[in-house]
Amino acid sequence: MLTSGWKSVSMVDVHGKVTFTLWLCGCNLKCPFCHNWRIAEGLDCFQLNKKALLDELKSNAFLIDYFHVTGGEPLMQWMELGSLLAEVRFIDVPVSLNTNLTLVGPLDRLLKAGLVDHVATDLKAPLELYGLPEEPAKMLWRLFLRGLEVVSAHGVPLELRIPVARGFNSWPLVEEGIKRLDTDYYIVLNPIAGKPLTNPRDDEWCSDHCWPEKEIKKLEDRFKALGISVYTNHFTDAAKRFNRKLYK
Repeated sequence: MLTSGWKSVSMVDVHGKVTFTLWLCGCNLKCPFCHNWRIAEGLDCFQLNKKALLDELKSNAFLIDYFHVTGGEPLMQWMELGSLLAEVRFIDVPVSLNTNLTLVGPLDRLLKAGLVDHVATDLKAPLELYGLPEEPAKMLWRLFLRGLEVVSAHGVPLELRIPVARGFNSWPLVEEGIKRLDTDYYIVLNPIAGKPLTNPRDDEWCSDHCWPEKEIKKLEDRFKALGISVYTNHFTDAAKRFNRKLYK
């Protein structure tokens, strides 16, 4: 299994929770804002030392709420991941999976096996955020909607993250997505950031669409009006000032 490493204690990967986070390599998307694109493209990756990982997880189990697996797209290596999660079950640590929900078959298999207790995903809107031509992006969106239905069918709680870009109206697709949900969920709004906070795959795209402001407020207001729990990750004023100098 290819990984870029792990962090034994993290407080930023699942909202309000402490996690032991593992990053797996590979991805089926080309999101222009992705700051883990080197992991997604299999760069700086190495074979996972499963024994070292499990030993460290055992040592830190009393500190954490979830063993959180992210990427990249973890389900690109779903068979190896399933084997790992079966061993994690013996440590009695709940598992959180961060997935783009487009690999529906592997997702359903892991959920049916009872290996995942929590799912986190990005609702990418508009479809340009997939970083692929229009027709493949439409297909991926349909798969994503099916993925939401699969998570709901298994009754797994969901952290629905929305990467918010500048200059787009994401609400039509956001509304379509939340209508597919029939499980406990909450929303996390993530303003898409560029340098110096992240290293996005496409700097030119980021110069046009990173660092939203009014788009965040509009989404917050819509979710609150619907009575949906919503949390927003805020960046510092200093970073915004630096960004304005960088991209003006």
